[in-house]
Amino acid sequence: MTTEITSLIRLRMGSHDAHYAGELVDGARMLQLFGDVATELLIRSDGDEGLFVAYDQVEFLAPVHAGDYIEARGRIVAMGRTSRRMEFEARKVISPARIPGQVSAADVLAEPVVVCRASGTCVVPADCQRGQQG
Repeated sequence: MTTEITSLIRLRMGSHDAHYAGELVDGARMLQLFGDVATELLIRSDGDEGLFVAYDQVEFLAPVHAGDYIEARGRIVAMGRTSRRMEFEARKVISPARIPGQVSAADVLAEPVVVCRASGTCVVPADCQRGQQG
């Protein structure tokens, strides 16, 4: 029986992540998070960081703003001799409440909002593979 290999990171988008008016975060930031998730997945599966070859599908589904907490998840869905096919999802789980006079207020979302989905392929050269690390 094969154990599914997954990864999850959660972090807050800061004002330094905002690239557009209204403190909107560039969609490329979600792809950067997916790259970090992919790196962990490869380390867990092969003991090596490997290389991200290509995204074959990316969907930006909802805006992300400074102050939002984002969970980026990924999993390996297929393994070839050196290739690893992965799927990713980023969800907004906490957002600033935007209450006048209470700039530090924030809300945990009852239902996370999917902000981005993607799939892609990574490669770990055969001579770099060290087996599953757990």
